[in-house]
Amino acid sequence: MALVVAQEVPTSSSMAVPHGPAGVGEARHRMRTQLRSGGVAESVIDDAVLILSELLSNACKHGRPLGDALSGDGDIRAAWRVDPCGRLVIEVTDGGGPTRPAPATPSVTAHGGRGLNIITALADDWGVRDDIRGEVTVWVVVHDDVHDPDVGHRRDDFATRVAAPAVSRIPGLTFADAFDDVD
Repeated sequence: MALVVAQEVPTSSSMAVPHGPAGVGEARHRMRTQLRSGGVAESVIDDAVLILSELLSNACKHGRPLGDALSGDGDIRAAWRVDPCGRLVIEVTDGGGPTRPAPATPSVTAHGGRGLNIITALADDWGVRDDIRGEVTVWVVVHDDVHDPDVGHRRDDFATRVAAPAVSRIPGLTFADAFDDVD
């Protein structure tokens, strides 16, 4: 029988992150430090940090900074919290963009487009919330109970959940189409 001791995790943390790659590392470090000091399982922390990186990268690539700042200037907002039930939630808010966040089906050789598929494979739930000011928040429930003693064991099938479907199983797509972006 495993003994689980619930420790106090900060109920919430929020930070402004520069719109661009500069602040992503600082946000990851801050999250890791806070969750670790709160006794969250390392497997959950690893998932949370990867999810935060993907959300921040997507916000910088596809969204505008908050307020009236131009791309490359200004900030986006990252927040995370462990609620009283032990549910870890991450939110990243940007100034909106020309498209809505949605999982893509990139070609085998594409250099990007897998972020939300990775998040879907790692997280218990995620979604998008629009604000009246045009801000867009992508929220992710990383795990429903960070104090669950078996929390690290549910990720054993990650590779099968994040893998793209076989080309032969995609209607209307031929083997040559899978390499359409190769010069």
